[in-house]
This record gives sequence, C-alpha cells and structure tokens, in this order.
Amino acid sequence: MVKRRTFLRTAGVSVLGTTALSGCAGEDGTDTEQTTEPSSETTDTVTADGTPPTDTTTTETTTTSSSSTDTLTVATYSSFTGEDTAGNWLKSAFEAEYPDKTVEFTTPENGLNQYILRQQEGAGIDADLYVGLNTSELVRADQEIDGSLFQTVQDDLARAGNVKSGLEIDPDGRAITYDTGYISLVYNGNEVQNPATFDALTSDQYQGDLIVQNAQQSDPGRAFLLWTIAQKGTDGYLEYWQDLVDNDVTILSDWEPAYQAYMNDEAPMVVSYSTDQVYYHGEGVDIQKHQVGFLNDQGYANPEAMALFDDADAPELGREFMDFVLSPKAQSEIAVRNVQFPAVEGVDPGEEFSQYAYEPPEPVTFSYDELSGNVEGWIEDWAREIVN
Repeated sequence: MVKRRTFLRTAGVSVLGTTALSGCAGEDGTDTEQTTEPSSETTDTVTADGTPPTDTTTTETTTTSSSSTDTLTVATYSSFTGEDTAGNWLKSAFEAEYPDKTVEFTTPENGLNQYILRQQEGAGIDADLYVGLNTSELVRADQEIDGSLFQTVQDDLARAGNVKSGLEIDPDGRAITYDTGYISLVYNGNEVQNPATFDALTSDQYQGDLIVQNAQQSDPGRAFLLWTIAQKGTDGYLEYWQDLVDNDVTILSDWEPAYQAYMNDEAPMVVSYSTDQVYYHGEGVDIQKHQVGFLNDQGYANPEAMALFDDADAPELGREFMDFVLSPKAQSEIAVRNVQFPAVEGVDPGEEFSQYAYEPPEPVTFSYDELSGNVEGWIEDWAREIVN
C-alpha cells in the first residue's frame, strides 16, 4: 500500500508450502531494501512464526494540549505512516486546513484483531478511526462482535457518493473505500512469459516458478485465494491449489518475504499488485523484471476502507477527516504515495502514475454478502488441506 516499504532480510523466512526455493530471502540479517507494498498485511489470527498474536501497539503521536474532541486518533497499518507516506501527507494537509485540530496515528501490531478482542472484552478502543479495512475483515468483525464495531457514516459524508461504483464494501454504509489495488502476478520477463491463465500455472512450463502468500496471514495472499475461488468455484478451488502444490508453488508467510524472495531471484513470479511499475521504473531499473500479468484477463480488486469506531471520542472530527480523504487532492496524493488506484471518480493521479499503473480488463471481487458466513470457512479449509 505504500510507495516505499523497508523490510529486513532476515534468516529463517517462514516457508509454509511444500517446496522452499533455495536461499531464503536474505541470509546476512543486515541489509535493508526499499520496495513497493500496496497492501496492509494485517495478521488475522496468528503471527508469522505461528505464535499467538500480542495486543501491543506502536504509536506515532503529536504532542498537543487540545481536548480529545480536537484530536483525532487514527488506527492504521504501520506503512501508512512515516516519511513520504499517504498518512503523513494527510496529517499535514488536514492540520493545515483545520489548524486547531490534531491527527495522531496508532499502529496496532495485530491490526483489526486488537479492536475486535477489546470490544469482546468490554475494553476501551482508544482510537476514533480505522484506516485500512478490507471486506473480509469487516465481515469477520461483524461475525465476532455483538452489535457493531463501527458507526454508519455514509449519509453524513458529502463526498461518499463519489466513490466508484463497485468499490463499496459495506451495505450498511460504515466502511468507506478510499483506494483500491488489483492483485495480479508480477513476473520477470527475462525468465518467463506471462502465464495468462490460471491453468497455465499448474503446467510443467511453470513448475517451481510461483511464489504466493499465506491466506491466513497476508492480505494479498487472502485476495489471491479468493480469486482462485472466484475462478474455480467452492467445489474446485482446493483441487486447483493441490495442483499448484504438486507444481512446486512456494507459500511464504506474507507479502514482504514473498517479494524479497522474488527480488532475490528465487522464483520468476510472485503474487503482488498491478501497480508494481509505479515504483519500479526509470533509470537503472530493469523493468522487464517488473512485468504485470493478469490471469484470465482479470485482477482481484482489493478495496481499502476507513471506518469510524462506534464509541469514538471525536466522531464529528472523524467524519470531517473521512470527507477530506475523499477530496480530489487527497485522492490523488493517496494514489501516488500508497501506490493504489483512487476510489473516487474523476481523480487523475498524474501522467507518471497513469503510465505505469495497470487496471485489469475485468476486475473481480467478492462482495460483503458473498463473503459473509463463507470466507472464514474457505480459509480454514485451504489451510487444513494446503499448508498444514
């Protein structure tokens, strides 16, 4: 989800598939690399090493003497905040427009899970707004909590009606989409051709060539799994995944180790985002290593949304911020800095973004109603058959 993402090359990358390509991402434990990552990568139920999640948070705050209603606390994923990020721009621009208001970010280690657990336990949420919500997370929150974790806000936002048709993730108007990415393949055109179809990935031509992410832990991993369900149906997707396993697919814990393994030439294809070239282009970049491949002329749309917590201390300020996020200028900045497509109609992120960001001929996605009551079972069945 961000234009830059720093991740460490550490020893012992978790390999959850049946085949681990030689040389796990990074053996020296010292280097860092900047790369793209258009996804929140929140962990649903387990950490990368299989241990139970913690409830700790890391926060970035701005010291202020304002009352709570003058300070908006935004919970989000860590890569949304920091230098040159969409979150940092939004904070600065919003505070410039509302000089008596302050925006603070908190980055819960366990993502939305932390707030689901706190709500179940009757503890305070300690945040006003959540940024980085996807459809399956909203479905899970509604299934696991009596009542609602979030307020209905759609009718209170002047710009909510400008969100593109098909990107709305919440029939109750609580979660408002602010950008979207499309899951695709990124492949090294020097080594392989675009497989073009799902079935080609299971052929001998592409044996051992694909790296994917664990759908239990990874946002793009979950999206790719859902894409295969959309293609193969609920009766056929597990058989398809077994064919991938038989063809030596590598399943890594989440996007970072998967993309690092790809960059280390451990395989010539990785599940990632169709905006890959927005970051990887220009002088000194071998753009052939960053080719975007749509399978069956499709890409899985993975909208990101923001939602106001039901017991927010600053609900009015939260609605003002949400409306600000949907403004044309903010949408353009989010697209460029988050390496995602705008959610609002008629926004132009600029010539460079438009040149290197690819939209699939046919976007596919599951709606809230289609996922409700199904998505957790699909993932559990996949985990039991494929990674356990």
